Amino acid sequence: MPNAQQLDALQVDLDALKQKVQEQVGESDARYIKRVLLVQRLSAISGRIFMVLGFITPWFWLLGVLLLALAKILDNMEIGHNVLHGQYDWMNHPLLHSKRYEWDIVCDAGSWQRTHNYEHHTYTNIIGKDRDFGYGLLRLSNDLRWRVRNLWQGGTYLLLSMLFQWGIAYHELAGQRVFSKKKKVGRHSQVSDQALKKAFLSKGTRQLVKDYLFFPLVAGPMWLWVIAGNLLANFIRNLWTSTVIFCGHFTKDVHTFTESQCSDESRGHWYYRQMLGSSNFTGPTYLHILTGHLSCQIEHHLFPDIPARHYPAMAVDVQAIAAKYGIAYNTGSFFSQYVSVFWRIIRYSFPGGAKTTRLVNPKHRVQSML
Repeated sequence: MPNAQQLDALQVDLDALKQKVQEQVGESDARYIKRVLLVQRLSAISGRIFMVLGFITPWFWLLGVLLLALAKILDNMEIGHNVLHGQYDWMNHPLLHSKRYEWDIVCDAGSWQRTHNYEHHTYTNIIGKDRDFGYGLLRLSNDLRWRVRNLWQGGTYLLLSMLFQWGIAYHELAGQRVFSKKKKVGRHSQVSDQALKKAFLSKGTRQLVKDYLFFPLVAGPMWLWVIAGNLLANFIRNLWTSTVIFCGHFTKDVHTFTESQCSDESRGHWYYRQMLGSSNFTGPTYLHILTGHLSCQIEHHLFPDIPARHYPAMAVDVQAIAAKYGIAYNTGSFFSQYVSVFWRIIRYSFPGGAKTTRLVNPKHRVQSML
């Protein structure tokens, strides 16, 4: 790994890259995200209309499902995820602001920001601190003790993918043991258990009523087709977002860290940890958009508050910086990275396996990088 002086130099290089891109952020980014929002809304409206027109031909229904799935993916990834990171707060837009946006999934935006924006992005891949590493369901390295339930974690992963929005919605409540009442020692919450339950139940109820009661009632005789279409669109969105997120976090060569290794780290080491704890995949522009530019997960972990449309260009510079300091830059095709993810899930469903903890020598405590 780079020594302390090299980590300081790494910080200088990456800070300079961030500053250069921040100076470019402006009106073109505002126009871009507004266009994406327009496409998302038109896709949602036309998708729901075409589903109702399915009585003319089932092809209209299928087109409606695909358009609605597209709308949900754009809302979840390129709009919701990035807006909730504060990437567009500078616009002071009435909707596209991290304090005001509420996305079209059952997970409450505030809960996601606490578990993802703060916890995951600050403590990325630190075993015992980052609950996103396996989501408490999957054993993905030998740093975690093997249990019998891990034998069927391939099936657990597939089920989680199909119901991914519910898994994300329940993630904070599970971590805080809200329903079991068996609190872990030293674990604190920013909000009360009652507030967590209220947000979870109210947001989930609103989503269920919207997709499986309100719109079916509006559809009249086509109500059953609309229920089926909404269910399928949600499944498509869930499977897609889960696949993208797993390909950015759990490929074969992603490293983990221990709490002691990161208890007193410099900003340069935080950058280093983000680079080793994330992975990218390549593809055309439309693929980057559909992933919310999380195809450039490394750049997102380095610069979570930079508008994500800049990540593909930044990736060229980040890869060069990584090579300069001899840091592995984990990237590959979408297919190869997904195969790598599935291999990791299956391999660690059995006892043993290699430890993925990276040996480090951190210096100077660093606060949250958000």
